[in-house]
Amino acid sequence: MEKVKSFFKKIIDYLKGNPIVVILTVVSLVVGLTVENFFSFNNFNNLASNTGVRFLIALGISGCLIIKGTDLSAGRIVGIAACITAVLVQRADYASKMYPQIPEMNMWLVLVIVLIIGSLIGLINGLIIAVLNVPPFIATLGTQTIVYGIALIFTNSQPVGGYQKVFSETLSAKLLPIGKYPGIPVYVLFAIVFGLIFAFLYKKTTYGKYMYAIGGNEIAAEVSGVNTKKSKILIFTLAGFMYAFAGYLLAAKSGGANAGLGQGYELEAIAGCTIGGVSTTGGIGTVSGILIGVLVFELLKVVLQFLGVNPYFNFIVQGLVIVTAVAIDIRKYVARK
Repeated sequence: MEKVKSFFKKIIDYLKGNPIVVILTVVSLVVGLTVENFFSFNNFNNLASNTGVRFLIALGISGCLIIKGTDLSAGRIVGIAACITAVLVQRADYASKMYPQIPEMNMWLVLVIVLIIGSLIGLINGLIIAVLNVPPFIATLGTQTIVYGIALIFTNSQPVGGYQKVFSETLSAKLLPIGKYPGIPVYVLFAIVFGLIFAFLYKKTTYGKYMYAIGGNEIAAEVSGVNTKKSKILIFTLAGFMYAFAGYLLAAKSGGANAGLGQGYELEAIAGCTIGGVSTTGGIGTVSGILIGVLVFELLKVVLQFLGVNPYFNFIVQGLVIVTAVAIDIRKYVARK
């Protein structure tokens, strides 16, 4: 009985501390009950797919936020990973093949290549921040621009398509179909797996312990023996890995790629993390909270779409949500002090 009370108390405390989650959830329910086809299998799967990919990006950026940093290069790393994936999985007989001299490659080999490249970019971010002591905002802003330029050159600023059939079919697969329900998108499976991995990393390993220590008080962490430079490098390297994996999936989900793919995804990821309780002041954040934040933010976009709101107006609403979430986070930080 005590465990049940404790469980519900945690839920109530979380909702009290995250009013945006409550408001957006209530709005979504109202829209769902009043707008036709909101609660449909197709809409559910679209929401699940989008949430799954965005969740992977948010997991990557969460570590950067928890140590009082940020990563503005996330969206561009997603984009270049998608472009590299698209080029390497093009069919050999595709008329508009970007690089005819490159033979058809196994999709899993392509994944390894993309993950290595993403991790290397993350490693560079980490080295610039930890070794050269460049503020994360400036370092990743520079990387963002550089990576975007490389993506434009690599694709000649042209869209890339014409995938191998096995690549498209494998990553568009559905799991556990029941009756009229076509099944869960495979992106959701990846999100669940990495969510569990990150929950373990954050709660049960020295990686997570050091990460929270740095975010709480970096000087105190150093005094207690934490190698803060190494930890920061690892955090940004893992972030690059996650962005690259998300880019690989996004290339399949979109059916094509271009250098602009992923633009602004870093802001959505930061918004999802902040809505979900990751503090921009450092030292606080959970994987479950991140998932809730990303889901609620994606739900907001679906609600606006079903309400027929001008697509351009969506950006204004999303921006207001981001600013409000950060403002609430800062107020909670001041209250704790």
